[in-house]
Amino acid sequence: MYLDDYKRWLEADLIDCDLKAELQGIAGDDDAIKERFAVALEFGTAGLRGTLGAGTNRMNIWVVRQATQGVASWVLTQGGTQTVAISYDSRLKGWNFARDAAGVLAANGINVRIYDELMPVPALSFATRYYNCNAGIMITASHNPARYNGFKAYGPDGCQMTDDAAAVVYDAIQKTDVLTGAKYMSFAEGVEKGLIKFVGDDCKEALYEAIEARQVRPGLCKTAGLKLVYSPLNGTGLVPVTRILKDMGITDITIVKEQEYPNGYFTTCPYPNPEIFEALRKGLELAKEVGADLMLATDPDADRVGIAMKCPDGSYELVSGNEMGVLLLDYICAGRIEKGTMPKNPVAVMSIVSTPLAVKVAEHYGVELRQTLTGFKWIGDQIAQLEAAGEVDRFIFGFEESYGYLAGPYVRDKDAIIGSMLICEMAAYYRSIGSSIKQRLEEIYSQYGRYLNKIDTVEFPGLSGMDKMASIMKGLREDPPKAFGSKAVASVVDYTKPEETGLPKANVLSYTLEDGAKVMVRPSGTEPKIKAYYTTLGKDLAAAQAEKDELSAAIKPIFS
Repeated sequence: MYLDDYKRWLEADLIDCDLKAELQGIAGDDDAIKERFAVALEFGTAGLRGTLGAGTNRMNIWVVRQATQGVASWVLTQGGTQTVAISYDSRLKGWNFARDAAGVLAANGINVRIYDELMPVPALSFATRYYNCNAGIMITASHNPARYNGFKAYGPDGCQMTDDAAAVVYDAIQKTDVLTGAKYMSFAEGVEKGLIKFVGDDCKEALYEAIEARQVRPGLCKTAGLKLVYSPLNGTGLVPVTRILKDMGITDITIVKEQEYPNGYFTTCPYPNPEIFEALRKGLELAKEVGADLMLATDPDADRVGIAMKCPDGSYELVSGNEMGVLLLDYICAGRIEKGTMPKNPVAVMSIVSTPLAVKVAEHYGVELRQTLTGFKWIGDQIAQLEAAGEVDRFIFGFEESYGYLAGPYVRDKDAIIGSMLICEMAAYYRSIGSSIKQRLEEIYSQYGRYLNKIDTVEFPGLSGMDKMASIMKGLREDPPKAFGSKAVASVVDYTKPEETGLPKANVLSYTLEDGAKVMVRPSGTEPKIKAYYTTLGKDLAAAQAEKDELSAAIKPIFS
């Protein structure tokens, strides 16, 4: 079957000369052909994500057209404005995919609002809401290496598409021949017919206004003298992040030159993920050189932000997503109480794999902290519930451990623009009172306990990878571990059982140990990886780290 598909692609007019050359280059290589054609990229709630190249198991214009036809078929049943917003980041072929998606939508009689320049995830979410769209499409592979691209689908609320809608789209995709099934007109024809229009300046400015309205201490940064190094990691963050920071009054910004402008090859950081040291290395070197108070980096689609803070001895320390989530929650709560802007019955939201330290901070400030499944769409769903009840102003902050933050309901996905703004404002505030982010973090640990949150990630590449991951999860359920190392398991929560968790079904296992430590195991929904999340609490960092190391060693054989 896959050989038949290969021959069909080889004989087709594929337009993209890269695809033709690739297909010709793998002639006679059964493994290479099978890898590209034996399966198709599966459309889930996160859309599609895969390696660029030829075939049904790769990202290319034909797979993008097929997926867009699936979205179009769903939109045509929805009534409303019959409009879809589109954005794209700096990934290779990003504009090609965005343009072709627009052409498919236009050929189906659907209106398109597409950005005239690369813009991040929060901008796409905002435009989807601003234009009352039925859906949104973001061409991005987030923080994956350069060989990847992807297609993220959003619902009318600007949140990633619901499971039910994604299932309908997937069914429509299954009925659409990948090479001939999608309707299509050229981008130029779509523009000429008035079906394709660019996102207006009014929408762009409205996004900036919405973000700036969430400042906790407006005007503070104008006099704080904060010195910042910033890297957009060759992605979409440069324009929106620097615009917001300059509007706030932060003018001493040094950009990492090698990572300033869009570059889908990510030549200076092969894995453009602000969670990892290698992506921040250039920025850290520059921060030391110029003596910056703070080093900031946003990922290619600018929905996540990582930082390094300056310590009293002049060194720089990376701040984890959990630590920054807790710092921002603490800063927003304290600042809004001080300024009298805290809403009645405030609500914050975090994912189940994020740190329990946030629970303690929320309790201290009298904030209701809701916990959701992993994936920012679930935080967006909590905002939607508040909105439906006429109480959307109660939402003050949402975060997940993977460096995603949101303060305000103006979009329904994580936003590195507002994350950058609030982190810089927080740094400026602590600087203005003779403190620092580092000092405040130590005060939080002193007050609530020395929590440590770490993640181990194991990759399972190749066609058999997903099967191997499924086998591991099955084994953990059928033969549950009684202990991890010397620590006995006190209780287990299986998130495939909504009746026990009160949350939608998810492939996650959570183990609470006899000393209160926690281990959570979760396969990625978009990549062939399993993650183990550890929470330990020690009298100091060394004790917490020693327990984490013991737990990690105990889990390693299970993942082998």
